[in-house]
Amino acid sequence: MKRKLIGAGGGLLVVLGLSLFLLWGFRNPVINSMAERKILAMKERYGLDIHYDYLEFTKTGRILFGGLSVVPEQRDTLLTIHSAEITPGLWQLLRGNLEIRRISMEQPELRFVKKGTQANYDFMFLGDRTSRPETSRPDKSSAEYDRRAGLLLKTIFRLLPSEGKLTRLRISEKKDNNSVSLYIPEFRIKDRHFQSHIQFVEDGKEQHWQTSGEIDPSEHLLSLHIQAPDVAVPYLKRRLGAKIHFDELMLSFIQKDGSPMQLQGKAEVRGLSLFHHRLSPEVINLNHGEVDFHLNIGSQSIELDSCSTVRFNQLQLNPYLKLESPGHLIAKLHKSWFPASELFSSLPQGLFEHLEGIRVDGQLAYDFLLDADLALPDSLKFHSDLLARNFRIIQYGNTNLSKMSSEFKYTAYEDGIPVRTFPVGPSWEHFLPLDSIPLVMQTAVLQSEDGGFFYHQGFLPDAIQEAMAYDLKKRRFARGGSTISMQLVKNVFLNRNKNIARKLEEALIVWLIETNRLTSKARMFEVYLNIAEWGPMVYGIREAADFYFSKRPSQLTLEECIYLASIIPKPKHFMTSFTNSGQLRESQENHFRIVAGRIAAKGVISEEAAKNVDISRVQLKGKAAGYFTDSLSVPRENPLTPQ
Repeated sequence: MKRKLIGAGGGLLVVLGLSLFLLWGFRNPVINSMAERKILAMKERYGLDIHYDYLEFTKTGRILFGGLSVVPEQRDTLLTIHSAEITPGLWQLLRGNLEIRRISMEQPELRFVKKGTQANYDFMFLGDRTSRPETSRPDKSSAEYDRRAGLLLKTIFRLLPSEGKLTRLRISEKKDNNSVSLYIPEFRIKDRHFQSHIQFVEDGKEQHWQTSGEIDPSEHLLSLHIQAPDVAVPYLKRRLGAKIHFDELMLSFIQKDGSPMQLQGKAEVRGLSLFHHRLSPEVINLNHGEVDFHLNIGSQSIELDSCSTVRFNQLQLNPYLKLESPGHLIAKLHKSWFPASELFSSLPQGLFEHLEGIRVDGQLAYDFLLDADLALPDSLKFHSDLLARNFRIIQYGNTNLSKMSSEFKYTAYEDGIPVRTFPVGPSWEHFLPLDSIPLVMQTAVLQSEDGGFFYHQGFLPDAIQEAMAYDLKKRRFARGGSTISMQLVKNVFLNRNKNIARKLEEALIVWLIETNRLTSKARMFEVYLNIAEWGPMVYGIREAADFYFSKRPSQLTLEECIYLASIIPKPKHFMTSFTNSGQLRESQENHFRIVAGRIAAKGVISEEAAKNVDISRVQLKGKAAGYFTDSLSVPRENPLTPQ
C-alpha cells in the first residue's frame, strides 16, 4: 500500500513537473492569450480599447511590453506607455491577478480629458456595463465608503512595488480651456523608499516639489513627504475657488484589518496659508498644524475617533467627527481646563484680525456639539459653551475692546464702503443718553430684537440653533440668530461680510466683552439705540423719530415706537410696510398686538393700552412721507438727495 502511494505521488509530481515545463515553454503564447482575454473582458465591461505592440515573458521571469494604449470608446486616449519591464508575483499571475514586485517603465502618460459633459474617465463611475441595463444610472443609494477606500488602497499597495523606476511620467487633466499637468523626470523606489522631483503646471503657471516617502504593501503602510517653498496646491482654485499654499507636508498611515476599515496615521503641515471668500476676506495663515488620526470607514459612514489629536500652533484638541450617508454630520469636542493663553496665542493670522497680539491669563474649558442632518434640518442640535476661570485680559490686540465704554467714533458702511462717521457720545448733536429715550421705545426694541439682552451673556443658544436649521434649509446664510451684543460687535468692530471668519471673530469678541464686562449692558444698549440704522442714511433713534414723524423721541406714541422697532432688521425696506398712499398695511396689525402685549407684560404700559393699539395711528409726517404719492410707491425725487 505504501509503495502504491509513493508511486502515485511520484506520478503526480512528474505530471505537475511536465505541466510546468510545458507551461514555461509556451509562456509567451499563454501570457498573450491571457492578455487578450483580459482585453476583451475590459472592452465588454467598460468599453475600453486596449492595444499593445509587443508582450513578452522572459526566461528570468520578467514581463516586457511596449506601445501600450488605453482608449475609451469615442473618447480621448486615457493611457499610453512607451515601454515597461515588470517582475510580477508568479503565484498571483497564475491566479489571473497582477502583483508588481519590481518595475521599470518609460514614458507613461495618463490623460484625463473632459469636453462639455463627456469625459474619457466616465467608465470609472458608471461601473461594469455588462451587469446593468444600458439605460440605467449608477446606484447612489449606498455610499460604500469602505468598498471605495478599500479598492483604492488595494490598487495602490498591489501596483506600487518595493523596487522600481518610472521615467518621464506625465499625468494631465484638461477640462475645456483649463489644464493641470504633473511631470516627474524620474520616480525611483528602492527598499520600499521612494523619492522624486515633481513639476506642476496649471494654466501656464509652473512650480516644483521635492517628494520622498515609503510604501510597504505587506504592512499596508504608506508615507509621503512634500517639501518646497510656498507650494500652491493645484486644481483647488478652479474647482472650489480656494487657494492653499504650504512649505512642507507630511502624511503617513497604516491600514488595519477589521470591520469597519481602520486607518491610523499622522498628517503634518508647516507654513500653511488658505484663502476662500466664504472663510475670510483675508488670507488665513497657520504656522504649524498636526493631526494624529484614527479613521473608521464603514459602508455608510466615515468616523474620526475622539482618540485622534489635532494640534495647531500651541493648542491641542481631541475632536470627534462622523459623516453618515447621505448627509448627516455629527461633531463633538470637549476640552477640560487649560491655560487661556494656549487658545489666544494659537489663533490663525487672518482669521481673528482684531485679536492679533492679545495677551490673556487664566483658564478656559470648552464644550461643543453639532448634529445636523440635511434631510431633517429641524432636528439640528447645537451647543457651544466656553467657560472661564480666573480669566483676565492683560493686553488688547489690534483693537481696544472696551472702546464702547466711552465716547468713540462710529463709521457706518454701505456695501463695504464707509458712508458716515460720527461720535457716539455727548459731542454728537443727535446723541441721546439712555435715560432720555422713552422706556416704551426701549422696551419695544428689546421685545422685537432681544428680550433677554439684560440677562444673557451675549448669546441665545436656542436662537442660534433655530437660525442654523433655517440656514441649512436654505443652503446659505439666511438668518443669524444674533443678539443685540452680536449686532453691536458686528457693526462697531467688524465688517459686515457674511463669512465663517467674521462669525467666529464676532462670537469670540462678544464673549470677551460680556465675560469681562468691558462695557456695561446699559451702555451697550445706549450705543445700539444711537447707531442703529433706521432708514436711508438714518442712524440713531433721534434721527429716526424726526425722519418718520417729525418728532423728538420723547414725543413718540406707543404705535410709533412699535413701528420703529419693527423695521430695524430691514431699515431700507421700510416702504414695504405701507400702501402706495403711505398707510400702514393691515398685515402689520398682528405684529403690533404681539409686541404691545409683551410691553404690557413688562409693566411699561397697561393691558388696556395694549388692547387698544391701532396701526392707523402710524402716520408718516417726516421726510419719509416724501417717498409716497397717491399713485406711486416711490417718489419722483429722493428727499434725502443733497441739493
